[in-house]
Amino acid sequence: MTDAHVPGAVQVLPLPGLPEITAGTDLAAALALSLEAAGGLRDGDVLVVSSKLVSKALGLRVPEPVDRERVVADQSVRVVAERLTPAGLTQVVESVAGPVLAAGGVDASNTGPEGGLLLLPPDPDAAARELHDGVVRTLGAPVRAALLLTDTAGRPWRDGQTDLALGASGLRVLDDLRGGRDGDGRPLAVTSRAVADELAAAADLVKGKASGTGAALVRGLPDLVLGTPDAGSGPEGPTGARALVRTGPGDWFALGHREALRSALGAPPGTPAARRVGLPSVVPEDERQRAARAVRLALVGQPEDDVEVCLPDDLADGLSVTAPDPVLAGRVAARLEVALVAEDLHAGVSVLSRPPAG
Repeated sequence: MTDAHVPGAVQVLPLPGLPEITAGTDLAAALALSLEAAGGLRDGDVLVVSSKLVSKALGLRVPEPVDRERVVADQSVRVVAERLTPAGLTQVVESVAGPVLAAGGVDASNTGPEGGLLLLPPDPDAAARELHDGVVRTLGAPVRAALLLTDTAGRPWRDGQTDLALGASGLRVLDDLRGGRDGDGRPLAVTSRAVADELAAAADLVKGKASGTGAALVRGLPDLVLGTPDAGSGPEGPTGARALVRTGPGDWFALGHREALRSALGAPPGTPAARRVGLPSVVPEDERQRAARAVRLALVGQPEDDVEVCLPDDLADGLSVTAPDPVLAGRVAARLEVALVAEDLHAGVSVLSRPPAG
């Protein structure tokens, strides 16, 4: 839409008093009770609910003992980046639920007395529509409101975490300003505000991870509220949070920089080849350790028995590649130059001739 709403006063109100949510809890009824205690749901309100409450109510829980890496793999479409940490393997993945998230959104915090790991709803927009419809029906009064499911995530280029929109119903998730003009009269060509993410972050200021308050009301933005549980799109643009997930050619961050180079050399993240080569660590590693990993990466898919790579004590002396076949030696040397860049190392690589056997 080209006509943005006029900014005005916005209220963000916590909804305390929700019971501990467990599998089978009627979450819509619990939210309706909390809303009634807070004065009810008004036209133009946005009900913001932690996706963790939905996961608990739907029983999306993996009990202990659990293979966390296996669970994360099951919740992943693809691996974007991976690192070893003192606590084990950490992967940033495109989740089954949609967004790119650390560990695919698999969560061990605030899981309740049952413990284990909580999983995200596989279709968050559908879960939002169902909960939206349930809350409105339970309240029993027609009201034009929206519902937003949120989760916590980090962001490229930024430290720390913030809540984002995971699922949405009855809400215009993007405020498309393209075609309008800025305050100086210049045409707006690319501005499209992710208002659903802004609402999610605002609501998190009063929900909080430590207080256990899993829901909030945002009041004062009626122009963003469409009101009716929907199928994810309408004449006013996308209304499902899935529309906020950038994939395909528009995704400039489809892989981490190391993972992109490692993939080009035959060791994509999340594969046995990547494990055999060895994974970078968040703990500082010495240059020789990283260079040895670069050598293993350069040799992926190559006849290793026919190639000798000399790794000097001082990388400033450069690495050398020797093979009876000069074409093979040159190919491995070229791969090694790329593999060293994947480790943020800068060292020369030379090709030494080896006389043929016999």
